[in-house]
Amino acid sequence: GSMLLVLRDGESTLFVYGVNYEAAKVETREASVELVKQEENLIKKVTDRLRTRKIRNLGFDSLAASTYLKLKKSLGDVAFKDASELVWTLRRVKDPSEISLMKKAAELTSRGMEKAAEIIEAGISEREVAAEIEYEMRKNGSDGVAFETIVSSGSNSAFPHGGCGDRVIKKGDLVVIDIGAKYRDYSSDLTRTFIIGKPSSKQFEIYETVRKAQELAVKTARAKVEAKEVDRVARDYISKAGYGEYFVHSLGHGVGLDVHEPPTLSPKSRDVLVEGNVVTIEPGIYIPGFGGVRIEDTVLILKEGVEKLTESPIQIYF
Repeated sequence: GSMLLVLRDGESTLFVYGVNYEAAKVETREASVELVKQEENLIKKVTDRLRTRKIRNLGFDSLAASTYLKLKKSLGDVAFKDASELVWTLRRVKDPSEISLMKKAAELTSRGMEKAAEIIEAGISEREVAAEIEYEMRKNGSDGVAFETIVSSGSNSAFPHGGCGDRVIKKGDLVVIDIGAKYRDYSSDLTRTFIIGKPSSKQFEIYETVRKAQELAVKTARAKVEAKEVDRVARDYISKAGYGEYFVHSLGHGVGLDVHEPPTLSPKSRDVLVEGNVVTIEPGIYIPGFGGVRIEDTVLILKEGVEKLTESPIQIYF
């Protein structure tokens, strides 16, 4: 375990046990690292420091319930306040150094999708495709995956958060591939849908509906636009095409240290996009028993429009 304590005067201390101490000294910037010895208790060490500094108000980002209760019991009359929104406010807007890392993560993700396009065919399993994608990203510099790789084929593609299994991809399948590389703690997110063989008229119609909905949303997104308006543009297009009931999730989400962060692009969102947000735009149509189509890119919000960070052809693959 570990705990980061940030005081109002700017003093920051990361408390860690010995197993992480040497790595923390190398990787931590702008905070001192303090060792918690094996015979010491992390929470007691932190609360002792708080008492020494006569802290009366303590804001926290996220804590396990058990940790929260132990802190409350130990600190007694200290007031606890939820500071998560303060943290998210800092994380919503990416600075140039963060954007640079996210561009690299997106580049690695795009390479993974290129590999998928090279190898996908009837006769290969979902699991094999996922393994090749992850290897391609890793050998080119990825630190791992931002989330479990999704390769969902056939009727499985109708599950928005389907995983990948032993199913062998067949001719005529829709295959939804959703991937993300991690690079120096920052994430990326990219989805493309492949069609194995010549698409049926219904497959083609659904694909084109999703493609055009994403195109409209990308053109709408920019600084000072309400996030729900970007969602509305895509959702209205899909609804007018007759598939509204099959678009079952929000249009997008922020990306950063986590793959899902604020702001949220959804019908109920209260967020307004600002320059420096990094978000996904990912409309989808999912018809149970038939299959699904999703097209997703990670984009950087600019004053006038967006910059796509993920680069992968948006086309039907035969």
